Amino acid sequence: MPFAFADIPDLGAAPTASDVVLKFIRGAIISGSLDEGEPIRQDDVARMFNISKIPVREALKRLEAEGFVAFQRNKGAIVASMSEPEIVQIFEVRAMLESNAIRLSLPHMNEKTFDKAQASCDSFAKETDVGRWAELNWEFHSSLYLDAGRPYLLRMIRSVNDRIERYLRVQLTISGGHELADREHREILAACRAGETEQAAKLVYDHIM
Repeated sequence: MPFAFADIPDLGAAPTASDVVLKFIRGAIISGSLDEGEPIRQDDVARMFNISKIPVREALKRLEAEGFVAFQRNKGAIVASMSEPEIVQIFEVRAMLESNAIRLSLPHMNEKTFDKAQASCDSFAKETDVGRWAELNWEFHSSLYLDAGRPYLLRMIRSVNDRIERYLRVQLTISGGHELADREHREILAACRAGETEQAAKLVYDHIM
């Protein structure tokens, strides 16, 4: 049965209240503003945005499906936590996805790619605001995957990174973590400039794991 025009969503429509709330809460969790196990009270969120609890509930259910929120009996929604094995598994998935992305991307890289990656690498190295390290780390990594021409893969990688950004931030702030990441970024970029696809993929995998 063919679709009716009435069934086609308006892709240019403004975000719904649920979309806005979801983006706000997800951002607070990713940034670490909301800690693991911290309650997210629907009444408070609804009051903050001057909306009913219905779109808040919708946003929380979507965040539950994404793994950011959990619902507990008699407690309502809380920021979901992850066990150490779960964290390790997500880093493994990230390593597999990103090493594959750089394999696909490297044959199509050019000087513009290298210049953008170098600028991101330098920004990461010079940044003294710990709160921006994870964001700049993503800018560097993603700049090396764009030439793969795989937007769905890039969205998957971004989603995985969002799930572990709070843990990545801790990893970067431990003794020498930022300096080590900077050194490994430069090794990855050097392999890309040299056209060493498998070496670049191995460096990305080892860097993440």
